Amino acid sequence: MQKITKNVYAETGFRGCNPGFVVTTEGVVMIDTPQMPADAIKWRDEIARFGPVHYLINTEPHGDHFTGNFFFGGTVVAHEGTRDAVLAASVEQLKERFKQMDPQSLPLLEGYSYRPPTVTFSQRMTLYVGRHTFQLINFPGHTPYQIAVVIPEERVMFTSDNVFGRVQAWLQQALPYEWLESLKRMQQLDVDILIPGHGSICNRSYLSEMSAFIQAWIDAVSKAI
Repeated sequence: MQKITKNVYAETGFRGCNPGFVVTTEGVVMIDTPQMPADAIKWRDEIARFGPVHYLINTEPHGDHFTGNFFFGGTVVAHEGTRDAVLAASVEQLKERFKQMDPQSLPLLEGYSYRPPTVTFSQRMTLYVGRHTFQLINFPGHTPYQIAVVIPEERVMFTSDNVFGRVQAWLQQALPYEWLESLKRMQQLDVDILIPGHGSICNRSYLSEMSAFIQAWIDAVSKAI
């Protein structure tokens, strides 16, 4: 677990997404959850040292960001498209995947169920928790329902999978032209630190490198056509 600022923490070593959390005067606000059950339980025990979970924000509709919701408390918040994805997810298919990925974790899934968001939005939402502000903004790209979480007081943005910090990016559900536009909009935000959906922590200057990667794929496909 990395301490990013005085109140922001993130984990880049789990298999799956980079989950994080912010410590406020009214409790903890989580951003995404670990994919692997053992990691989720470990993360839950770490977070408990800082207080109860008040909100849990899921930043996208892929399972590596919301599978761990089951192991945590708090009100779950996400884009309405992410809620649809969670409601459509199959517990039986999840268990089949874990038989291949991590069979030792199957006992931890006893009684498991997906926890869908109970608060959703389409474009923007702001949460005020203690002395912190959480700006949730829809930035279509990696998926249509991608959101970033901006914490102005910490000058930090959780970018979700619109940014992969110097690791392989995935475009299987992507809107590449919208993705480029979203990265431009992100560059206009007044933040210093980016916590990407995967990979290493970076700063705002990395957004141009991420844009170049997406543009390279667009050019490659255009050339092939």
